[in-house]
Amino acid sequence: MPDYTRRPVVLTAAMLLVVLVGGSPPGHAQTLKSVKERGTLNCGVGHGLLGFSSQDDKKEWSGLDVDICRAVAAATLGDPAKVTFMPLDTATRFAALQSGKIDVLSRNSTWTMSRETSLGLMFAGVAYYDGQGFLVRRERGIDTALQLGGETVCTQIGTTSELNLSDYFRATDMLLKVLTLATAEESRKAYDDRKCDVLTSDVSQLYAERLKLAAPDNHIILPEVISKEPLGPAVRQGDDQWFNLVKWTLYALINAEELGVRSGMMDAALKSASPDIRRLVGNEGELGEQLGLEKDWAARAVRAVGNYEEVYERNLGTQSRLSIPRGLNALWTKGGIQYAPPVR
Repeated sequence: MPDYTRRPVVLTAAMLLVVLVGGSPPGHAQTLKSVKERGTLNCGVGHGLLGFSSQDDKKEWSGLDVDICRAVAAATLGDPAKVTFMPLDTATRFAALQSGKIDVLSRNSTWTMSRETSLGLMFAGVAYYDGQGFLVRRERGIDTALQLGGETVCTQIGTTSELNLSDYFRATDMLLKVLTLATAEESRKAYDDRKCDVLTSDVSQLYAERLKLAAPDNHIILPEVISKEPLGPAVRQGDDQWFNLVKWTLYALINAEELGVRSGMMDAALKSASPDIRRLVGNEGELGEQLGLEKDWAARAVRAVGNYEEVYERNLGTQSRLSIPRGLNALWTKGGIQYAPPVR
């Protein structure tokens, strides 16, 4: 018989990451059980990115990523306030999820193949379709990214922005001078202090960072978008129940917008005769039970944070300081590509 005891142990990247950060992630189909026993959802968010995850003077969290956390808490625990927000930087965000320190990562993170295949993660859908752009000083008279050859560009190390920047300048045969910094705040400050000529990041983040500059109106965002940056919540691999729960909570918000179900009209929605609405709010079928939740899981999520339109406009759109047009994030029925599978 073969001697299996002498076989070498091969660590995958995901396993090695867990060993390095310490501890072990919850086992299969254990995350929901752990969250319910703990009585709070541990949600990883960003360090103060306006529109996605930031705190006000009263230490209250707000943003699109924050609302996703609250929607999951409402669906799971019946209370959107039962969330423990854990601000994470780019270097520690995936390790925190892999080790089990957090239950879900909702931190403007880009869904890529390598992050799923090498880190043992799964992205539960696209909450925001973004792309990388460039911020420059208006006084320079630059109106296209094709004029950036030889300019010094500030970017954040360890992000897809750093990789995309190199690809774009190589593809356009332009000389790249890059200044990489550890955090978004350091990158913005270096740009504001004129240590670089250009600031690059996701376009949504550039809108937010421009507001923090000494003279925001003196800076413009160039029209080119050089990458695909689908941002969404991520969970660990190996727990399909939890993956489905987070995924369908996000999709419930999107479907609610398409069906015209808003947070302030939930009582009317619960009385609706529409089959689609009845399934969404839990009056028909056993969809909630199939997720391990109460039948009104989606109704609780929408009542807590609103449908996707409400979440978007409050944090990023017309009701926010950013005023970012819906663009690709409009529903597929309204010229965008935001689309959710049906709840049925």
